[in-house]
Amino acid sequence: MERWVLLRKGGDFEAMGEKFNISPRLACLIRNRNVIGEAKVHKFLNGTIEEINDGRLMKGMEAAALIVKKKIKNNQKIRIIGDYDIDGINAAYILLEGIEGLGAEADYDIPDRITDGYGLNMELLKRAHEDGVDTIITCDNGIAAADEIAYGKSLGMTIIVTDHHEVPYEEGEEGRIYRLPPADAVIDPKQQGCEYPFSGLCGAAVAYQFVRTLCDVMGRKKKEFDYLLENAAIATVGDVMDLEDENRIIVKEGLKRLGATKNLGLRALIECTNLEKDRIRAYHIGFILGPCMNASGRLDTAKRALELLRAKSKREADILAGDLKALNDSRKEMTEKAVVQAKELVEGTEIEKDRVLVIYLPQCHESLAGIVAGRLRESYYRPVFVLTDGKEGVKGSGRSIEAYHMYQELSKCSELLKKYGGHKLAAGFSLEKEKIETFRRMLNENCTLTQEELTEKVVIDMELPFACVTERFIQELSLLEPFGKGNTKPVFAARNVEILSGRILGKNRNVLKLRVRDATITTLDAMYFNHGEEFLKVLKDRYGEEGVEAMLSGRQSPITLSVTYYPELNEYMGRVTPQIVITHYQ
Repeated sequence: MERWVLLRKGGDFEAMGEKFNISPRLACLIRNRNVIGEAKVHKFLNGTIEEINDGRLMKGMEAAALIVKKKIKNNQKIRIIGDYDIDGINAAYILLEGIEGLGAEADYDIPDRITDGYGLNMELLKRAHEDGVDTIITCDNGIAAADEIAYGKSLGMTIIVTDHHEVPYEEGEEGRIYRLPPADAVIDPKQQGCEYPFSGLCGAAVAYQFVRTLCDVMGRKKKEFDYLLENAAIATVGDVMDLEDENRIIVKEGLKRLGATKNLGLRALIECTNLEKDRIRAYHIGFILGPCMNASGRLDTAKRALELLRAKSKREADILAGDLKALNDSRKEMTEKAVVQAKELVEGTEIEKDRVLVIYLPQCHESLAGIVAGRLRESYYRPVFVLTDGKEGVKGSGRSIEAYHMYQELSKCSELLKKYGGHKLAAGFSLEKEKIETFRRMLNENCTLTQEELTEKVVIDMELPFACVTERFIQELSLLEPFGKGNTKPVFAARNVEILSGRILGKNRNVLKLRVRDATITTLDAMYFNHGEEFLKVLKDRYGEEGVEAMLSGRQSPITLSVTYYPELNEYMGRVTPQIVITHYQ
């Protein structure tokens, strides 16, 4: 059973509405997102690229830019080493476009997920040295590669780290001991002593700031590279960063440019996935474009996605975009099978009692472990680690809930792990097969999650009568966009909602279209997605077969619910009408 919580954050919403020419309701929704004070509200509503912080505030940034300036002047070969996910791919593209545009001789390498694993490794560095590379610049990786960077330095190479992940640490008697890699310059807004005002950037956004700083030290105009904001936006959404502060500006500005992008690869991918280029939102990055980019690194090589971004002809772009879409379609099928297998291992077994789920799926493609873990977290609302057989032992990927810091909990089990890294809500690691059960036991013994923390919390912005769901109000809600992690769609609630009629839609019978009425005697269409059959089963248990049959046939039925919802405009045959999408019900 979910726990519904109604936010009650105070403020003078009338005055705020007058100040910013918005409704008091919208002012309340902005306050609910912890945006407080006139300057922050202005930035939330009207922030532009000019309000992005000066990259030189980031520790190591100016030193790194001066090193690269010298390398460009001396025509020394630079290699970008990215990562195989959407953030690493776009970060590598940004750095390549930036430093090549500033005159550098540059190329790239991206580790293979299966054969190389995450981040820098000795083989990549050895290969770079043999290719005559003078300078390595990492992006979206490197902060945890102290040994590898020491090896690269021993070969005589200059190494610059640009990353956004947590700095590795060990727990000492006097607190945490952080271990920075011995690079010539380290840029990471999460490192100690960094005075950059916002530490929540993704790797591509850090790379974007590096290109802007390089423009400054080389006397070039930063505006030349504003087009790279679309890649920083794709990575910010795709890597599930909080869409607040600077990230909000990056995504807003990037989305504006994405619809009119000149990048042949992005245009081909937008066309191939049947998106309307003028109506692309953060959702389309997170659930359509992003997964296609990620699929190349999961099932093939991430270099395919980077080749797409660097495509020089429409024909090349169309072929690569089609390949990525096909890979993503395969990935979806494989994921569904793995989720079913995982649930069979959990339900009705002793694992089901664990507060932290550790599920070993030896046949699952190792690149899908994180996706499967995320799906299981949604189903069970518990931290989930999915383990698979890799080429060099067992690899795992975890997805967490808000109350469980995954990286810190892995740190407590570090003696069992060969390698690990990640964030609060997601992590990756490797270990020996015989240690899986010990790992599962240790995680659960260390776990302090309470029953309340393991109960999904539905946070409601406000109770909103259906009479207020107007076209004008729905249009005003677009001022809150882009939506995503850290700035979710507003959630409204209504009590005593009568279900007047309903019908089942979709080839999988998983969508319900309802006609609903609330206490204001306002009637609206309502949609309920994904679990239509389950919804009907709950109603049958509560109101009986006859009540549900009456509802489905449009006859008077006794069904009344409390619902949470968000409103949207339904466009059909030139007619625009408000409707609601039900997200939860009681």
